[in-house]
Amino acid sequence: MKIRRKTKFAAEVATSSLNDIMFFLLLFFLIISTVANPNVIKLLLPKAASTQQLSKKQVTLSVDEKKQYYIDKKPVDPANLETELKTIMAGIAEPTVVVRFDKTLTVQDLVDVLQTGAKLNIKMVMATSK
Repeated sequence: MKIRRKTKFAAEVATSSLNDIMFFLLLFFLIISTVANPNVIKLLLPKAASTQQLSKKQVTLSVDEKKQYYIDKKPVDPANLETELKTIMAGIAEPTVVVRFDKTLTVQDLVDVLQTGAKLNIKMVMATSK
């Protein structure tokens, strides 16, 4: 005696759990992308009422509360700051440096850095927080 089914067997793929997995992946990548910023040295920036965005290639000069100078996360001796900036900015049409200066330092320290940029004809832009 041969037993037959009335309906044919159809293969199915269970996708009910894929929504949960995609939601958790999305959450994971959103959280990681806000935490991970590759070119950051922890500084307390001064506040400004308005901000401006730069669209050109830029070099970041950071000075922390211990007066340690960094050009794009690379430590630089303050005595060699002018020569380092000159070598990095060689061949750039409109050289721009974003100055990230800790708010606990004096204005004279900032003026010294800005004078170095003025000697080299480099546009210096100070980074602030909103």
